[in-house]
Order: sequence, then C-alpha cells, then structure tokens
Amino acid sequence: MNRPGTAPAQGPDAPRPAVDRASPGQSEEPIVPEAEFDAALPPLSDDLNAPLEPMRDTAPAPLAPAGTAQPGPSVGDAIAPVGPEDPQLAQPLEPLGGFNSTPLQSAIDVADADAPEIRYDTAVVGLDPLELTDEWRALSALREGDGKAGNALQVAERAREDERLAIRLMKSLGYYDATASSTVEQAPDRPQGGGRLRATVTATPGRLYTLSSVEVRANPTTPPDLVRRELPLRVGDPIEAARIQGAEANVRLTLPQQGYPFVEVGERDILLEDQAPTGAYTLPVTTGPRSSFGRLTTAGDPVFDLEHLNVFPRFEAGELFDTRRVDDLRDALVATGLFGTVAVEPQRTGRPGPDGTEQVDLLVRQSKGPARTLAGEGGFSTGQGIRVEASYTHRNLFPPEGALIASAVAGTQEQGLAATFRRSNAGRRDRTVTLTASANHSSYDAFEAFTGTVSGRISYDSTPIWQKPLTYAYGFELVGTNEESYDFDFEYFLGRGARRRATYFIAALPGLVQFDRSDSLLNPTRGYRLKLNLSPETSVRGAVRPYVRAMVEGTYYQPVNDRLVISGRARTGTIAGIDRDDLAPSRRYYGGGGGSVRGYGFQRLGPFDPNGDPIGGRSLTEFALEARYRFGDYGIVPFIDAGNSYESILPRVSDLRFGAGIGGRFYTNFGPLRVDVATPLNPRPGDGKIALYISIGQAF
Repeated sequence: MNRPGTAPAQGPDAPRPAVDRASPGQSEEPIVPEAEFDAALPPLSDDLNAPLEPMRDTAPAPLAPAGTAQPGPSVGDAIAPVGPEDPQLAQPLEPLGGFNSTPLQSAIDVADADAPEIRYDTAVVGLDPLELTDEWRALSALREGDGKAGNALQVAERAREDERLAIRLMKSLGYYDATASSTVEQAPDRPQGGGRLRATVTATPGRLYTLSSVEVRANPTTPPDLVRRELPLRVGDPIEAARIQGAEANVRLTLPQQGYPFVEVGERDILLEDQAPTGAYTLPVTTGPRSSFGRLTTAGDPVFDLEHLNVFPRFEAGELFDTRRVDDLRDALVATGLFGTVAVEPQRTGRPGPDGTEQVDLLVRQSKGPARTLAGEGGFSTGQGIRVEASYTHRNLFPPEGALIASAVAGTQEQGLAATFRRSNAGRRDRTVTLTASANHSSYDAFEAFTGTVSGRISYDSTPIWQKPLTYAYGFELVGTNEESYDFDFEYFLGRGARRRATYFIAALPGLVQFDRSDSLLNPTRGYRLKLNLSPETSVRGAVRPYVRAMVEGTYYQPVNDRLVISGRARTGTIAGIDRDDLAPSRRYYGGGGGSVRGYGFQRLGPFDPNGDPIGGRSLTEFALEARYRFGDYGIVPFIDAGNSYESILPRVSDLRFGAGIGGRFYTNFGPLRVDVATPLNPRPGDGKIALYISIGQAF
C-alpha cells in the first residue's frame, strides 16, 4: 500500500546550503599556493589502461624544537604509519570450512545459568473492542514464554515483539494509524513468593480506514460487469485484510466457473489518504479468453483409453467452460480406484468455439495404481449373531473396469461363497452391470436354507460424488433353495405340525426405482427419499405359482439446528398372488432386527408356529423415528420403532410392536459407525429384554 506524504525539496531549483566565508580581519591568502598545488598533481595520461604511478616513499619530517610551529606535510608527501602493524593482520585467513559461524547470543536469548529465573504476568489493553484479544494471545511472544524469562531484558524484547504483533492485527482490520506501547514494571509481591514483573501491551487502534473507490482493470468480459460483480467489495467497506483477500479469492474461484479458466488476478494497489481516512482500491485482472469445452486428450501410462475416458464427463463439447465440471471429472476418475495419480488440465487450442469462445481441451495425465483389494467387514446383532465377510477384488481384470470379486461369509447363522463379475461405468457413467453366482447356508428361527443363486443386474446408481435425484435397477434371479420350516399341512392331516424340508425353484425379475431429494448419500440431514421395489416372481414346487412382491419406503430428514436432526421412516410391503404356505420361507416378510424394529430379535415379528418360531407373512408395516444429535465426530441417537408382519395380503397398522432405545455414533469419512441398544416396549412371551446392534451406516 502507498501512503501519500511529503519529502525534502530536491533538484536544481532546491535551495543550496550556504558556504562559510572568512570573517573580517582574517587573511584570505590560500593555505596552499596555486603553483605548489598544480606541481603536486601527477601528470594525466590519455591512455585509460595505463598503470598508476607508485607513491613516493617519504620519511617523516623530524619534530621541530619545542616552541616552534610544526611544518605541515606537503601535498605530495605520503602519510607515515601511525604505529607498528598489528601482527594479527599479517596472518592468513582461516579456511572457510573451519570458520565458526555460530552467531553470538545476546542477553535477551541467554540467561546467566547462576541467575534466578524471572517470573512475569502478561496483560493487553485496547484489543477487546476489536475482538482481537484471543488472536493476540494465540500469537503472543510473552504468552509463549509461559511467564518465565532469564532476565528483564528478555521480557522487554518479548513485549516489543508483541507491540508489533498488536499493530499488525489492528492494521489487518483497517486501522492503519494504529500504535502500541509496552511497559515492564515490578509487580506487587504475591503471598506465595517473591516479586514478579508485569508486562503490559497497550494498543491504540486510531481511525478506521474505509474504501473510497473500487476500480477493476480487466479485459472485456461477457457479461460486461462479470469481474466487478464477482468482487464483493463496496465503497465504505473497511479496508480489512481478510475481506480484501476473500473478495479477490472469489474472483479466482468464480470466473473459471463462468467460462474464464485462465484468469489471473494481479497485485492490488490501495492508495491511503490520511485526511479522510480512506483508501482508493485498484485491482488488475487478466481474464484470458472466454472458453468452451473441447476434446479430451491423454498422456502418461494409460489406465483407460479415450473411448472409456469420454464416458465420465458431465458436459458436452461446445458447452461454456466450468471448472466445477473439470473437478467432477477428476473426482470420478479417482473414485475408480485404478489410478496411482491422475490430473485434468485445461489446454488452450486457439480453435474457435460457439458464441465467440475459444475451445479448451482437457489433458488427462494418467498413471496406473494397484487394482487388487482385500477387504473385510463384520457386525453383530441380536438374532443374527456375529457375521463376518471377506472379499478379494481385482477391479480391472477385464478392462475397462471389469472386476472379479470373490467373497466369503462366515457367521454364527450364515455361511456362504460368491463370485461376481462387475462392469462399472458400462457405456454410461455410474451404470453398473453385475453377474453373480452364490451358494449360501442360513439358519434362523424362521427357517434353515441351502440356497444357490444366479443373478444379473443393471443399475444406475448414486455416488457420493454425484448424488442423483432418480436412480433405478432391474435384473433377474434364478434361485434353487432347499428350506426347512413349519408345515401346516402336516397339522391338518396328522393333527400335529412338524418342520420339514422342501425344495423351491424361483425365477424373478426384480426392479427398483428411487427418488432422492436428501442432501447426503451417507449421512442425510435434510430432505426426503421415496423408494419402490417391485419383483414379479414364479415359484415352482410341484406346480407353477406366479406372484408379485412389492415394497414402498419413504424417509424424511428435518434439521432442528446445526446439531440436531429429526428423521423418520415408513415402510410397507405386500406379496400378492400366492398362499403363504406355498411361498418359500426365505421370500416371505419378517419384522424385527437392526434394519427393522429394534428391540426385537431378527425376523421375530409376525406370525408364529405352535412351537414359538416365526413363520413370516405376506405383508409388512414399519415405522421409525430418530433424534440424531451430533457433537464433533460423535453422536447420540434416541429412537422409537414400531411394526409387524401379517399373514394377510394387505398390510395393517393393528397389533404393532414397539421398541425404543438409544444409540451412539462415531462419524467417519465413509459413514457413521452405529451401536444401538434397544428394548421392546410391549413384548410377547419369549422376547428378550435387551437387543444390541453394531454396524456401519445409519439405520435409514
């Protein structure tokens, strides 16, 4: 910043200093006669490269007798040495490598080891009205010394450093006349010990400087006032450092989002006027050409070819350049997990684009990263017991992005193996094609099953990078399952029921549609979601029995303040077209568990057989309400759930079972870790008193 001021007059018209002249009565004869002076001058040569003549050695004149004037030397005489030469000056210089370069330490830095340590108190005056006291304390040299010093001089130097700190802080808010002073004085003795020093820094902010004008010097833009509009400074604003820097950063941020990727913000100039007090602000900006998107190019060790790279952009060639789309492209490439490093850089081409723009190509610099992953996850819940899953993934075994996944499940009530082929970004960003073959054994209170499945699925999914308002999935399932469950036919013919095994062959065409208006995929705090699952199926067990399974779910999230979110869920389902006993037990609806009604065991809500085991139903109703309170990386969630499953086709709201409890959350970058403890409020005989659930992610 420049501050106008005045300087001593200079130049040919400036007054010259007066020349002293001899006073009247003194001789005006020259000290050295003109002829003697001229004779003493060495002869001048026209040769600029001629060597200098040696000086004549002249012995010093003998001293005159006392009482007589000592004759002065002539102009040409050499000056005699004052005394003998210092022998140290004749010694050769010490080699640079052995020179001791340790700086001398002053009394400010080093205290006498035998001297007692000085204690002092620190105070600052005048910064409270500007709300700068806390910032001053965080940076203070006095406070950094923790009230201890080697000597008083050290305390005084710290105080002077804190004067300069106070002035810098006040100027950062626009108080450019700010001053500060410090005092170090003896403080009264305290009851516990000897005397102490008291260091006080007194700050005087002076006048607040404001902007008298805001001028931007930039190339023409479209729209014409683009740069000035994106510079949020107004006449009358305080000349505050954070405000000025933030406004300039906004220009650097927003212009590349509006077609100017090569903008450069120059050095600001603020001319302060002491009289007002104001400052005239000027900012030079080089905008560069207004640009549109061109083509993708690539360099480096290629992971993807250009054909697959062009699946990722969310823009078309010719669209106005927006750096947010470039960031999105880079994030999507990083999310594949196949790159060691990846960068996306705009490149000028000089090619004309639409609306007078210049086309800008994007250079994708690639290098390969590891493609193999070992992963594991685990959980526990009442009714399901312990469940641990491990998987091996090669994410690019079948390029591009053709993954092979081998997984295994081991648990107290579930064991299984699966192999999956997955093609990510299959011809379209975030479209996934999956083929799976699995074998599974499940043993629950409701049924025991050995199941083999071959399935395929095409899905268009949301991701944390791009959360979409509408997603969908569709596919097929071919299931062969041998299951043991209670058979009511035995009870009808034999007068008593029994569990028996039966084999089912099932063909299904499941589909899903979800409408999402929430603000986060992993931890929503605002908005709502609606989801519909529909699966036409055919069960073959002696006869072909077609039926339809359907489920509708809605969730809602409402923030109360920055820490508290109220969330709710309602879910209902139906199975139409088949009797319950002709339906494979694993395809029926059950209530209870960590993702259903907490407080009850897994699949423990719904109809029971005479032995007290659940047998499932053809309809389901569930409700849940949570209060999610977060503090830092932790959270507390009280909740209440309700629901039941029914034998009828149409879901009901009668005979609801309620559960309540409290949960803890630990928030991570991949979602919250959830621990819930719940109890049934209207339990039935056989229901436990406490249920525990541990998993990753919110309950809904």
